[in-house]
Amino acid sequence: MFRFLPLFLTLAILACGSPELTPSTEGVTLDSQVVVTTLSEVPDPRPVVAFLGTSLTAGLGLVQREDSYVARVAALAESAGTPIRAINAGVSGETSAGGLRRVEWILREHIDVLVLELGANDGLRGQNPLVLSENLTQIIQRTRKRYPKVRVILAGMEAPPNLGIAYTDSFRSVYASVADTQETLFIPFLLQGVAGIQELNQEDRIHPNAEGHRKIAQNVWEILGPVLLGLPGRDH
Repeated sequence: MFRFLPLFLTLAILACGSPELTPSTEGVTLDSQVVVTTLSEVPDPRPVVAFLGTSLTAGLGLVQREDSYVARVAALAESAGTPIRAINAGVSGETSAGGLRRVEWILREHIDVLVLELGANDGLRGQNPLVLSENLTQIIQRTRKRYPKVRVILAGMEAPPNLGIAYTDSFRSVYASVADTQETLFIPFLLQGVAGIQELNQEDRIHPNAEGHRKIAQNVWEILGPVLLGLPGRDH
């Protein structure tokens, strides 16, 4: 089922940079004076969902940001009556170590849910699965230390089969183990139903196209949707 996965992972590291996550400002006319307010000063009841990941999260090669799985998840949440504020923290070529270095920057803003998509580039480089496990664990623990009520969703990935069965099995088991020990929600394989399917990937047959991202969004939504309903302040 994953016959194209090695090629997918090999070139996934060559993605574009992430969108900037800087607060915008707007001018508000009040009593003939212009008052500049930042988004952090404007009450927003929507829960904040941060997506920390690689080029898959960044949306490499897509013409419009609205086609990324992150944007599509936000649209699904809106349609379901559980709107969110989505933060796309995907970066090209990111490893779990890079994600660990960046997490404190992401945590400067309050988040309610963390969707953690890291590891594909670790597998590509044949890095020690134990290091991947430790990095993912530290990201989760640091996030919870800052925001004890945060919900974490861990997205699993696959390593290239050419690295051998022992490595790929060990790599795969990292995600289930971390999800179990850290008591996170779990997506066994983010690219389920997308990897290796030509019509769901771009011309390079590596990076998901708009339809591929639509499928990924469904994979994420199956787990995230119920989480949003269970957040404090939601009616049951």
